[in-house]
Amino acid sequence: MKRKFTIGQMSKLHNLPVKTLRYYDEIDLFKPHEVDKRTGYRYYSIDQFEHLNTIHYLRELGIPLKEIKDVFDRRDVDFFYHLLKRQEEEADRQIKALQKVRRRARNRKEELQWAKQLQTWNVPIIKRIPERHILEWRECIRTKEELELALRSLENKCGKRASIFIGGVALTADVGEIKAEDTYAHQSLLLLSEEMADGPHAAVLPDQEYVCLYCKEKRVTVKDHYETIFHYLNEEGYEVNGEAIERVIIDDYVTKNPEEYLSEIQIPVRKIQ
Repeated sequence: MKRKFTIGQMSKLHNLPVKTLRYYDEIDLFKPHEVDKRTGYRYYSIDQFEHLNTIHYLRELGIPLKEIKDVFDRRDVDFFYHLLKRQEEEADRQIKALQKVRRRARNRKEELQWAKQLQTWNVPIIKRIPERHILEWRECIRTKEELELALRSLENKCGKRASIFIGGVALTADVGEIKAEDTYAHQSLLLLSEEMADGPHAAVLPDQEYVCLYCKEKRVTVKDHYETIFHYLNEEGYEVNGEAIERVIIDDYVTKNPEEYLSEIQIPVRKIQ
């Protein structure tokens, strides 16, 4: 006579809650071998262990219970094959998404580590920056309110949340206006993308030389920084070759210590021949 196992014994043997076994019974996914008509107790046989192992296996693959039930109801090789193929494709999609998350986290972590070690502020340097993919929203921006509204507009147009670009939001400004006016408006909003951008707002900042200056502010507010840059360019024989880019690296959302604030100015330049 084959040994019978109570629902409690099955629960312990398969490390599965009793309520889960009861639910499997209710949805006809995994029913007991027999039920005592007098007591209502459920009993399982050892022959059912493989059935339950298969359910565990498919659940580990992320397959919903309804589709697992279809596997047992149909018992069709082609159906099972296509189910696994689809699940493999979904796993690949999730892996790519997680790789993006890891890449963004790693890049931001490394930038913060670099920022903490930075010892040179308010001093222009020439730096070559590789090609960068961006999303761009051309609009005159003068206030924080206009910046936030521009961010929402770009989000809605591109189907991407600005939150994934934390540390990669920048504003551009016309260098001629900066030189001529006491205050200046920003000309566009940029989202510096770590992946290839596409769509009508996608653009590329080419590989080129920039004059860069880092300042201990949560955003660029002191025009003297630009005067320092322009003086440096004149001394070193460079000319401006595009719009200025202003980017916040560390602000009051990252630290409560104002001494740790950090912003960056980048201006594309070329050597005067």
